[in-house]
Amino acid sequence: MKHQKVSIINLIMLTVAGIVNAIGITIFLAPVKLYDSGISGTSMLLSQITPQYLTLSVFLVLLNIPLFLYGLKKQGRLFTFYAIYTVCVYSISAWLITDVLPVDVRFASPLAGTDLFLCALFGGVISGIGSGLAIRYGGAMDGIEVMAVIFAKRLGVTVGTFVMVYNVALYIISGIIINSWILPLYSIVTYAAALKTIDFLVEGFDRAKCAVIITEHPDEICKELSSEFESGMTRLNARGGYSNADKTMIYFVVNRFQIVKMKNIVHDIDPSAYIIISEVADLFSSNQDKA
Repeated sequence: MKHQKVSIINLIMLTVAGIVNAIGITIFLAPVKLYDSGISGTSMLLSQITPQYLTLSVFLVLLNIPLFLYGLKKQGRLFTFYAIYTVCVYSISAWLITDVLPVDVRFASPLAGTDLFLCALFGGVISGIGSGLAIRYGGAMDGIEVMAVIFAKRLGVTVGTFVMVYNVALYIISGIIINSWILPLYSIVTYAAALKTIDFLVEGFDRAKCAVIITEHPDEICKELSSEFESGMTRLNARGGYSNADKTMIYFVVNRFQIVKMKNIVHDIDPSAYIIISEVADLFSSNQDKA
């Protein structure tokens, strides 16, 4: 892995991710025959309709690793190594829980019994934590996401749409095979819970807000905002498209609790100021200097 170093911290966290994901799947979903999303859900379905020796762990390795290797050129060697490592940890952990440890997961969840909603909700959240940790520390838990990155643009769809279409198809096929729609429909709850949990882990629980302020009174506004929030901001020259008047665009980052105060300060100084608020997933800075 030339120019790329394997991080011990990443390996530790990816190990945790694989174990956590296995707990969510084997303790909550598999016992009541609910399905995860992507290749994990496909593996669960195949393990139910094939001979007993073809277990969930076997399909996880057989289906995921070829997909990660196929995406090697696109995603890079380090990512591929991390992803394969995570899937192997996930697979081994699932095997230990179902076949080695004294945990009975044959007919019902050891924690939620046969309550499908609780199993779907907590299975989705816990597996989502595992998948989110995997993404955050440079790996992945599911090969379908790699395929989405490779093929979505060629098909003219987004990565999210590609994954969603795959999962919808998976749940429809599951319903046809088992001749019931109850479990596939509850599996959608699992998918939604996992997706939201992944967003929280990857993008943060309290995302910052970006405020773009267009005003003719930049000096007063910048001075007041800087004094009130003790943070810097970026100013850009702008020109009104209709009025052709000179204006200034102020780029300012706040948290969600500061939005109302910020808007009041700006409009007290310039009632005609135009403010655009959007979410910011991550903030990166190479030093402590204010913009």
